[in-house]
This record gives sequence, C-alpha cells and structure tokens, in this order.
Amino acid sequence: MLSVTDNGCGMDESVKKDIFEPFFTTKERKKGTGLGLSTVYGIVRQYKGNIEVDSEPGHGTTFRLYFPVYQGSAPEKSDHTAENLTVQAKETILLVEDEHPLLAMAQQMLKRLGYHVLTADSPKKAIDISRNHPEKIHLLMTDVIMPGMTGRDLADRLSGERPGIRCLYVSGYTSDVIAPQGVLENDVHFMQKPFTIKVLATKLREVLS
Repeated sequence: MLSVTDNGCGMDESVKKDIFEPFFTTKERKKGTGLGLSTVYGIVRQYKGNIEVDSEPGHGTTFRLYFPVYQGSAPEKSDHTAENLTVQAKETILLVEDEHPLLAMAQQMLKRLGYHVLTADSPKKAIDISRNHPEKIHLLMTDVIMPGMTGRDLADRLSGERPGIRCLYVSGYTSDVIAPQGVLENDVHFMQKPFTIKVLATKLREVLS
C-alpha cells in the first residue's frame, strides 16, 4: 500500500465522488485538464490494484493505493542503450511536448539515435517552427493532450502546410482517455509513455518507413 497525504483544502462528498472521472476538475479554465486522477486510477486498475480516498473540507486528503504482491521472480536486466541499436537515422523530427523535463529527455533520446531534432513546448511554437524551417520535416512526434490545441489538431494543421509529414502521437494517458481524441484509429501511430530508447527507435522506423 502506498499512502499519499496533503494538508490542502480537502474535498466534500460532491467533489470526491467525481474525482476519477475523465475531464472532471475544480480548477479554473485552462489551468487543469481533469485527467490526472483518471489516469492514476486507470494505471492502478490495470495492475489489479485499488484506490481509497479520505478527505473532508479543511482537513486535507489522503490517497491509499493498494497493489497485489508480486509472486514471480525478478526479470533479467535488458540492455536498452543506444549503442546497441543499429538505427541509422538521418531524418528531421519536430518534437512537441509541454512538460519540459519530458521534452528534454525525449530530445536526448532522439539525438542519441541520430535524428535531427526541432523542439517545441507548445503547439503554437511548433507551428511557428514549421513555418520558419526551410528544409523538410519528416515526422511530427507530439503529445496528445496539451493546452490550447490537441496533438491531433496540430497534426492536421501541419499536414495541410507540409503534405507527406508523418506523425507519431505520444501520451501517458490510458487508451480509454485518449480514444475520444481520435488518435487510436487504424491509420495513426501511437506510443504510450513511458518508453525505452529501444521501443522509441523501433517505433520511429515503423512510422518513417
């Protein structure tokens, strides 16, 4: 059991009953997506766990996450370093991610694989970079849910300006949350966070070829 407690304002019963619903939020508009707790709930249930919540106004909140005990043996360590990959990447990738630590990490992975990387921390910046980049951009690698514009809307915009650009959607949200965004159709490429550099390399070659 993992217990997480805060000393915030707490929640009454009317709020507490909806906190795991996708897109439910008590934050101001454009300051919250309402997807954080629904994603946590989905991950916990995926691993056959459960969540309990204790909260009341003025007394903070406690989340208790329960997981079944693992009965198997530890898996053998696998080597996912870039040096053991045979990727010969030369393409240019426009990477769009609004979380700066994730943007930096993905950029580092792509560079280690040999790609030329253009980075943007918002859809608006991605559009500006695309319009000001004189050479070909082979692939858009974008987060799905971002402030101001979804990854699917961004891909549609860039496809109109750069015919032939490929797209790889990336998200840490579970498939039931992502499905309404229209990125789980048969003709699109999607990758779940977190991912290893080996998974990334394989997926990119699949999309680009």
